[in-house]
Order: sequence, then structure tokens, then C-alpha cells
Amino acid sequence: MRRKIVAALAAVTAAFGLAFAAAPAQASTGGTADGDTHAGVAIIVNYTPEGRFRCSAVLISPTVLLTAGHCTAGVVGRTLVSFDSFIAETNPPSPFPSAKDPSVGYTSADLAGRISGTTVTDPDFANAPAKNIPNDVGVVILDQPVDQPTYPLAALGTLDLAPGDVPKTTVTAVGYGAELAKPAVGPQRRVPVSYPLFRRSVDLRLQQVESDYFVTHANVNPGAGTGGVCSGDSGGPVFLNGAIVGLVSFGKPDCLALDGMQRVDIPSIQNFLAPYLG
Repeated sequence: MRRKIVAALAAVTAAFGLAFAAAPAQASTGGTADGDTHAGVAIIVNYTPEGRFRCSAVLISPTVLLTAGHCTAGVVGRTLVSFDSFIAETNPPSPFPSAKDPSVGYTSADLAGRISGTTVTDPDFANAPAKNIPNDVGVVILDQPVDQPTYPLAALGTLDLAPGDVPKTTVTAVGYGAELAKPAVGPQRRVPVSYPLFRRSVDLRLQQVESDYFVTHANVNPGAGTGGVCSGDSGGPVFLNGAIVGLVSFGKPDCLALDGMQRVDIPSIQNFLAPYLG
């Protein structure tokens, strides 16, 4: 489990969304198949003027999905949503329809018979220069309620840990991100691949906690008991004790060395989300 790069942050970091692409063989095991363990975690598919991309999202009410701001900012048209755990083995074909007119994105006609919604981005998203993406949060308002589990936000300050407790804390990320795999030919450096496409979960060890984001180790050695996130996991939830403490936000394009998460246990984020939880 490692996640279309949509926003440059700095020389070494970038936002995690994912355009659809074909996959080499030999997928790694940086994450495990989630099955129905987190059935309220969805894949969302959107259009921007640059094309179609996918992210992950999590239900916080029967009609509201929480996701990253860089997954909702600049979206044109409507959002396609699926809670299916397994999406596709290979590409092509993609299991999702294309917009009839990509310049206007998905329309209601394009998504007839599917779960769909409308995006809203935190107005403070990325309005200040920073190492991370400030207020990297948005929501998808569903057209109809869905019968899937919803998940609570962690209490304010949950991650205000004592320094010695940070490296002892393990969180769990869930999403539909790319996997790291070795190409069938050529250099054997693992690279992100989009397929097979299914919901995965992965344990992550905290490395650093800041006032509005946190960083986890991107260790893809299954023997170490932890893994990492990658393109397409953007917006997916990060859980601690069953509550959402963060959202997958930023990292390196090769999905190695750095995983950055937007904290949601802070006032600025919970103030934005309060109207959607009422």
C-alpha cells in the first residue's frame, strides 16, 4: 500500500492522488487486503482540468465523506463514489465510466445508478506557505445516504503526545493507493503501480508530530510489521483506537522515506467539519 501528484509542496514532497495507470507484475506486500474491515472507507473518482484521478475517503455521517483538500480542490463536475473493497485486477479496462465531456467532469447522467456526490474544500486549504499542505481537508456530500459504517473523529489533542510516546505509537491507514512493485524487465527498483486496485490497510509507526500534521515511517518491509502509503491513498483515514486522527496528505512521489498526514484532532479542522456532523 504505497498513493496523481496534484500539488507541489517543496523539493522533496508532493500531494498524493493518483491517475489511473497499468501495473507491472510482482506487487509488494506493504499493505494487506482490507476486505470488509473498514467498509465505510470509499474510493472517490474526480475530474480536474488536468484529467481524471482517484483518492480515498471515509464516512463521517451517512451523507458525508471526509477526504483531503487536494482531492476536492479544483474538481469540475460531480464525484463518483464506490465502497467496493475490490475494484479491478488489471487495467484496462477500468471499471469506472469516463465523463462524456471531461472538460465539465462527471454529470448526473454519467453517474446514473452509481453513488455520487459534490465536493466542498476547506476555505483555508493551502492559503499559507508551509512544509505540509495547510488545512488539507475537504468533504464529499453524497446525493443519498448510504448504509455503511461511519467513523468518529478523534478527540481534540489526541496526538499531543509526550515526545517519548511518539515512536511507540502505531496508527492504521486505509485506502485505495498504489502498490510498490518491481517491473518485469529493466531496473528492479520498486515503483508505484495502480493495479490491482483494492482497499488496503497498513500499520504505520509515528515518527514526528507537529501542530497540524504528523509524519510516519514509510517502511515497506513487511517483516518490520509496518508499511507505507502511496498515490491514491490521499484523503484516506488514519485511525488510532478506532477514531480518525488524520488523513493521508503528502509524501515523496516514489512513496519512500516520508508519509505526511493531516491531523484532524485540531480545532481548525473540527471547526470546518462541525456543520457536516450536525
